[in-house]
Amino acid sequence: MPARDLYHDAVVRALVADGWRITDDPLRLSYGARDFYVDLAAELPLAAEKDGHRIAVEVKSFVGASNIRELELAVGQFVLYREVLSRLDPTRQLLLAVPLAIHETLFMEPIGQLMVDTQRIALMVFDPTTEAITRWIR
Repeated sequence: MPARDLYHDAVVRALVADGWRITDDPLRLSYGARDFYVDLAAELPLAAEKDGHRIAVEVKSFVGASNIRELELAVGQFVLYREVLSRLDPTRQLLLAVPLAIHETLFMEPIGQLMVDTQRIALMVFDPTTEAITRWIR
């Protein structure tokens, strides 16, 4: 099983504060002879007027020496997990959780926008200091 991301616990607390119930930590996906581990799975409780929502969240800190290298790895991992998840659990949406500072810099640059748009990356932006979700970009 992979190591937890630097902001894993902060994202868990942010999701719980936002009303989500963590269902898997991590979410194990098996496809063929391979196992994959998405950092988290969560759901909103069912409400009388609407269906509950189910998500899987891959947390990324972008603390490596190169944000571009971190972006390469995050995009590849996101696309791989999204495709496997679409076959195993198509009702669950995959999101990439990124810190607010990274969203305001890297993901607002043309290269970040290109990846979000062309690779259909859904983002959950969080503030690691306040442990709050600041934005959902689906």
